[in-house]
Amino acid sequence: MMIHIYYSVAKLPLILNQTGADSAITWEVQRYDGWYNNLADHDRGAADAALVRLFPAQYTDGVYLPRQEPHLPNPRQISNIAMIGQSGLMSYRNRSVLSVAFGYHVWSEISESRIPGCPPEFMHIKVQKEDSIFGSNSSQPILLQFQRAKWNPSTGKSPNNPRTQVNHVTAWIDGSSIYGSSSSWCDALRTFSKGLLASGSSQDMPRRSSSGYLMWSAPDPSTSPLFIIFGNARANENIFTVTEGIIWFRYHNYLASKLHKEHPYWSDEELFQNARKRVIATFQNIAFYEWLPAYLGTPVTSYPGYQKYVDPGISAEFEAAAVRFGLTLAPPGVYKRNRTCHYKSTVNNDASKSPGLRLCNTFWNRNNPNLQSSQDVDELIMGMASQIAEREDNIIVEDLRDYMYGPLRFSRSDAVALTIQRGRDFGLPSYNQIRESLNMRPVNSWDEINPKLYNTQVLPQELAELYENDTSRLELFVGGLLESQEGPGPVFSSIILDQFERIRNADRFWFENIQNGLFTEEEIQAIRNTTFHNVLLDVTSAEEGDIQKNVFFWVNGDPCPQPQPIRASDLHPCTKASSMSYFDNSSKAGFGVTVVVLFLFPVVSYIVACVVARVRTARYKRFQKKVRGSTTDKKPAHETIAKEWLGHNTAPRQVTLAFNEKKVFQTFDKNGSLLSSHSLGSQDHLNVLISNDHQHRALLLKIPKEYDMVLFFEDVGQRSKFLSHLRSELEGGIQNLTVMEMSEKELLRDAVTRVQREMIVETFFKHAFSKVLDIDKSDAGDLSNRTREALQCELTRVEFASVLGLKPDSLFVESMFTLADKDGNGYLSFQEFLDVIVIFMTEQKCFADDGIAAMLQAAGLYNKDCFSWEDFHFLLRDHSAQAVGRKDLELGTTALMYNISVMVILEHRERYNRNAVQQCIQQFKRFIENYRRHIICIVIIYGITAGLALERCYYYGLQAHASGIPETSIVGVLVSRGSAAAISFLFPYMLLTVCRNLITMCRETFLNRYIPFDAAIDLHRHMAVTAVVLSVVHSLGHVVNVYIFCISDLNILACLFPRVFSNNGSELPMKWTFWFFKTVPGLTGVLLLLIFAFMYVFASHYFRRISFRGFWITHHLYVLVYVLSVIHGSYALLQEPRFHIYLIPPGLLFLLDKLISLNRNKVEIPVVKAELLPSDVTYLEFKRPQGFVYRSGQWVRIACLALGTDEYHPFTLTSAPHEETLSLHIRAVGPWTSKLREAYNPENLQELGGYPKLYLDGPFGEGHQEWTDYEVSVLVGAGIGVTPFASILKDLVFKSSVKFKFHCKKVYFIWVTRTQRQFEWVSDIIREVEDMDAQELVSVHIYITQLAEKFDLRTTMLYVCERHFQKVWNRSLFTGLRSVTHFGRPPFLAFLSSLQEVHPEVEKIGVFSCGPPGLTKNVEKACQQMNKRDQTHFVHHYENF
Repeated sequence: MMIHIYYSVAKLPLILNQTGADSAITWEVQRYDGWYNNLADHDRGAADAALVRLFPAQYTDGVYLPRQEPHLPNPRQISNIAMIGQSGLMSYRNRSVLSVAFGYHVWSEISESRIPGCPPEFMHIKVQKEDSIFGSNSSQPILLQFQRAKWNPSTGKSPNNPRTQVNHVTAWIDGSSIYGSSSSWCDALRTFSKGLLASGSSQDMPRRSSSGYLMWSAPDPSTSPLFIIFGNARANENIFTVTEGIIWFRYHNYLASKLHKEHPYWSDEELFQNARKRVIATFQNIAFYEWLPAYLGTPVTSYPGYQKYVDPGISAEFEAAAVRFGLTLAPPGVYKRNRTCHYKSTVNNDASKSPGLRLCNTFWNRNNPNLQSSQDVDELIMGMASQIAEREDNIIVEDLRDYMYGPLRFSRSDAVALTIQRGRDFGLPSYNQIRESLNMRPVNSWDEINPKLYNTQVLPQELAELYENDTSRLELFVGGLLESQEGPGPVFSSIILDQFERIRNADRFWFENIQNGLFTEEEIQAIRNTTFHNVLLDVTSAEEGDIQKNVFFWVNGDPCPQPQPIRASDLHPCTKASSMSYFDNSSKAGFGVTVVVLFLFPVVSYIVACVVARVRTARYKRFQKKVRGSTTDKKPAHETIAKEWLGHNTAPRQVTLAFNEKKVFQTFDKNGSLLSSHSLGSQDHLNVLISNDHQHRALLLKIPKEYDMVLFFEDVGQRSKFLSHLRSELEGGIQNLTVMEMSEKELLRDAVTRVQREMIVETFFKHAFSKVLDIDKSDAGDLSNRTREALQCELTRVEFASVLGLKPDSLFVESMFTLADKDGNGYLSFQEFLDVIVIFMTEQKCFADDGIAAMLQAAGLYNKDCFSWEDFHFLLRDHSAQAVGRKDLELGTTALMYNISVMVILEHRERYNRNAVQQCIQQFKRFIENYRRHIICIVIIYGITAGLALERCYYYGLQAHASGIPETSIVGVLVSRGSAAAISFLFPYMLLTVCRNLITMCRETFLNRYIPFDAAIDLHRHMAVTAVVLSVVHSLGHVVNVYIFCISDLNILACLFPRVFSNNGSELPMKWTFWFFKTVPGLTGVLLLLIFAFMYVFASHYFRRISFRGFWITHHLYVLVYVLSVIHGSYALLQEPRFHIYLIPPGLLFLLDKLISLNRNKVEIPVVKAELLPSDVTYLEFKRPQGFVYRSGQWVRIACLALGTDEYHPFTLTSAPHEETLSLHIRAVGPWTSKLREAYNPENLQELGGYPKLYLDGPFGEGHQEWTDYEVSVLVGAGIGVTPFASILKDLVFKSSVKFKFHCKKVYFIWVTRTQRQFEWVSDIIREVEDMDAQELVSVHIYITQLAEKFDLRTTMLYVCERHFQKVWNRSLFTGLRSVTHFGRPPFLAFLSSLQEVHPEVEKIGVFSCGPPGLTKNVEKACQQMNKRDQTHFVHHYENF
């Protein structure tokens, strides 16, 4: 009792707020959605409440799986056997068609459970090929589309709680088919003026609209998008529901207008609610007390009063079977007549005429020409009142059985088959089970169902065969329809009557319930006296006598009898079934082109990158040409264009011929680069041969002591012009200029080209060295007569340098050439070169022979044929005690004794080498030991990535049943969602790998023992590559998804994307253009693909080196990437956005790291010293910022705004931590570094008035700073890669000089350079280190690689010279340093192997390399090879540039 009072009081404010204190609304206004009708169980009878079951559900598994074939017959076969028959048979009881229309309206008032459920579950009905309507000879099966209805998600869990479907409208007779099932729906129907519902073209017709509101917008076979707005979502389905909807629309407006006249001061709300209350009551009265007895053929019980414990819920048996009895009453067509009993013809779709409206052609036809005006509706109502319905039997007209509307995929279906399938979907008990539950005797034979039917048709026998003669398998709808005689049979009648009585007795707002305060006794009686006849007279043009009193029947004597029963054959044929492809050829073409374009983004990006690289390269070349302009030779104004002949197998090249101011003859290529220079003025004579055939274009210039130059001119005039210019330039310089003519063929045969000259020079050097080194003459090359003559020619400085592999202006070439050129004529003869080499090399050879003999004699090994490893050690120890005493292995000694010790080393290796399996195991152990931190991090990162991807795949594949995934795009969704989860982790946490300040700080903590901070950039690349691969996979998944979405019905998409789509019955999915270009994920996804294409292409090694500016700009698009990624997921198509959750932690750390860098970037750093060093190296010394603390081996990023860009470039500090200033050595190898070098050119500095200032960011840590962690460290630097080691070496020597204690005891520095003068500044640093290294902590080895190694013995003799000079002067012959200089590439494996012997007590040796990738790879291979042995462990740290 207290509960009732509470809810009654709770409702009171709502009433007062709506009406006011003095309102005409003095009762509790009934809710539109049916809630709170029962004050104890609020949702009873409400919209979207679960159906109730009168009898236990019968599912295959007892939970939700329906019974289907082969356990039950095919529904279409049942329809073809049991429900087929002749149309035009009149009702036994003369029921009118208006009774059928009203019944349809009542059905839509209290129940609607056909909306498909989520996830989509299909029970398509297979059609046999021999089917007369739907059959086909196609190999593709014909299916009548059927999707299972929506169910209550709390059901279907167990046999105790089987699946129960949902009723989407209220179960009450509360006018929901007139006013809608929600307040918003009702508001959409109202005018909010005078209490009226909104009208359309006329006051008597409802409004038409294309927006739909909450209407069920099934596809329209006509072209009109407009439909009539009703409270019943499916009111536009057929002419019956349309007509009834218009009747009750008119009746509301009729009562509202009448009330307005009686109460002109009432508000709109007062008029509307009073009219609504009266309409609902009238509808209740007609439905229960007038139509229901007529429908059942039996009287109904009187009203017992409100019964709050009764459940009004629609039963599954009523919804899926009993109420469908009305199908048998529907005629194939409907008459139209006027008040004078004139039956009018109707207009068909093809403009032809028929006696009546064809039912099958009016489904969802919102542009029916026969229902355009209010008069059309009136005539249709009067026609239905006079027309007699179809007979109450098992026969259903073909309009419903063969031509029921279907989906667009297959536009026709079978209402009977769908009803049978609906019963299976709902898990209805069998016909006999229902009879038993209703206390009826079950039928044991088919003739017991309907003896009259059994006696007149062969139907029962055919049906029995389908059910295998088992009556217990007969389904409820089929059995209930077969037992019909003059009305619903006992089973259907019991179910229907029970349903309506429960609705009436449980309704607190029933019009006869005096306790609800809705009506007085007089008003109740007035309502009870109101019939449907009265309503029709009020809302149509019909007057008394135009239609019968009891409009639900037509009997003899009633007005306007029908001309004849309508038969299907009398009407226009039904439109045949048609199919529709959602994805037609035009869609396929556009979709395919779009996908191809999207995946061509990388190609477009590559083309753009190539163009940018070409432009940058051209600009850089112009800049270099401009810089070299002051030092290179200028092309004179007078010049001639010709083509130089290079040989029979080589295409000629275009050259420009000119003389400079010094009378030097020069040739230039097309780009203006100097090709050759010839000092013709110093020659005694010059021979010129010209051709006298083939257009007289060839000219051969024979320059003594040099190669012949063959030129082809455009014509004889150009050649003559060049000869004249040649004579004028050489006038007074050459005593004898001879011009001779010959054929072009002879001219070319007589020419000695550049290639031939190079072969001659090759032979020149071979024979020179063969004379000195006693090499077999056969190995030196053939000396033909022509070659002997050529050897008499003298070499130029350029040719001499080319053979040695050095530059013409190198110190060695200059010294050697000056020493050998005795006559000073600028050419080197064979005899001159031979004299110098003989003197030089024979002395060193004697020294080498004597030195080796002395070493062997002193060791007592002179007479031995082979040495053991111990003999070799004894030999070295006896010869150089001071070196071994300090455990310093000099590679020069190893190189010197290379030929002697090869087999000794091989013999020694046998002691440590294992078989292949043991070596692999040892290598694997060392690999794990070296890279354990890397492995752990990779496993963690990719483990999380894989876990997130698999979790999403598992969720959408197995768990997310409510999303509709399993029945639709399972593959595409799993791929896209799984990859998206992985990307959501990788992209945000990729930011941590570039938090340089954070990484530098963490290096100094215990985390350095567990996290490989050295590999941060490598990890960044790996994560980026993985992310972009997953992005491509993600995109491919969405390509599949978009295709699936474009061919899926809207109801499926509504399951997948409930926030985006609602299933309103329109079926048509969105086009592919919608997904790509009209959704937030689509647009952002396309933009992300475009950005990724540019970022990844410009980040490649090639383009990054050529155009760092392009890399810099495109990589700053990462801001857009993260913004677009957040927006991309925020649309929440399938799930709540997650990307921002992953982004927040690393994003905050990255932002903090950026703020630290930005804080430093704002400070200008003055440069205190700048120097342009050889090899294009720029030395910058600048002020050390306050509080700038760093370790040797660390690096910084600098920017120079004077260059016109804010790019920051990384460089390793070459200063030591103890120095007061910071210094960098920057090699000009690209546009930015070249411009930087030019900016600090003394000429530019005079214009600027000082050094351009720098902006500094750093310091940042790297692996080289960990050199102190090892007792022995090996530093390997190549080219500009020596910069980190310059800082380390200075730091090492300083710490040792001040007695600073540190772990490192020995450092080996290997410097690999092309020439000894390439990086002279390194020599200065090494010299400084040597001077300060009192404890001999550093051992330096220099490798000069730019030397032609044509003879191994020659290289060995250079070692002998170097070692002799080193021994006598304690200095290198080539560098002037105490360090040993070697020639060729360093033998890393031999060197590391020797370290194991020199430092046997050291367990780990750190190897640090910096230089080009080739160098670091070779060092890495050597370390891996050494780690196969069970000895010293080599740990490699490297950095590439």
